[in-house]
Amino acid sequence: MATLISHSPAETEVLGESWGRAAQPGWVFALSGDLGAGKTALVRGLARGLGFAGRVHSPTFTLVNEYLGGRLPLFHLDLYRLETPAALASAGLEDFLPGDGVTVIEWAERLAMADGRWPMADLKRVSFEVTGDTERRISYDNPGL
Repeated sequence: MATLISHSPAETEVLGESWGRAAQPGWVFALSGDLGAGKTALVRGLARGLGFAGRVHSPTFTLVNEYLGGRLPLFHLDLYRLETPAALASAGLEDFLPGDGVTVIEWAERLAMADGRWPMADLKRVSFEVTGDTERRISYDNPGL
């Protein structure tokens, strides 16, 4: 597992931007971490790396934000409010897993099955740990990033 320390939201965005430039259709990023840990900052960078110039914000109340107009579409999902397997099953997430663009799932740990397995083999799992006021430890385990 690779780990890096981001010292600011801007550094987290730069990381996301580099991943966005490398992204391929069907990539799915599974993000986990506490509120305020930097997940949405990474998504802003991903969107910029894909060539999307608009505003990016967390889809906590809408479940999915779609960002079009870049090199690939970006589907930004937030599972924070989906607390049960039934809620996840009825949300229609299969339309985005994987999609024809890049999918990012915040609170992705909610997708893990009861035995800890993920429903997809090729997830780019990224975890965020708050280590200071603006410092974050970002760990990821999927090659190709």
